[in-house]
Amino acid sequence: MSEKPYNEPRLTLNRIYTRTGDSGETALVSGERVPKDHLRIECYGTVDELNAFVGLACQSASELAAVSPALGELCEILVRVQHELFNLGSVLATMPGKLMPRQARITEQEICTLEAEIDRCNATVPALKSFVLPGGSRLNAELHVCRTVCRRAERLAVALSHESGVDPLGVRYLNRLSDALFVYSRWANHLLGLPEVLWEPNRASSAR
Repeated sequence: MSEKPYNEPRLTLNRIYTRTGDSGETALVSGERVPKDHLRIECYGTVDELNAFVGLACQSASELAAVSPALGELCEILVRVQHELFNLGSVLATMPGKLMPRQARITEQEICTLEAEIDRCNATVPALKSFVLPGGSRLNAELHVCRTVCRRAERLAVALSHESGVDPLGVRYLNRLSDALFVYSRWANHLLGLPEVLWEPNRASSAR
């Protein structure tokens, strides 16, 4: 069996609080201590937030799979994305140039996989004739929350790239993932047999 490309986690969490962050600083994977409001912390913290929302959507999909077994595939996709986001967080929590050879990271393969899923899932849903609003199902709305948090993470990663450097593959991954989450949201409603909520400008109070 070939060697796994990345090191397995080597840590034991016996104590949850350490008091080392009480002064408003935290340690990066590469050892540096930085303020907790540092842009790098904000960036990978937002990726962590995204991971939590993806987990929520995955749980919803898992529960709905009893009604629509095809959602089982979406569950598998979302679990994989969670692991990829943690790998991305590992990179973002490391100063440029200090990534270890077998440290978890994002590669071209992750981006290519997302693109293949976007194309495949998009081919199964009706063509869009208007912008869509989050809704139609709770799962759809949760995936839209994931999409918008992903866009925020992407903006922060771009800002960080201007300040101190970011692996461009990470930025590309977030860009592609936000597109994928949009398609997953449409695919979810399609698999559930539920209509999408289309944007109707004239439903605004000023148009009535």
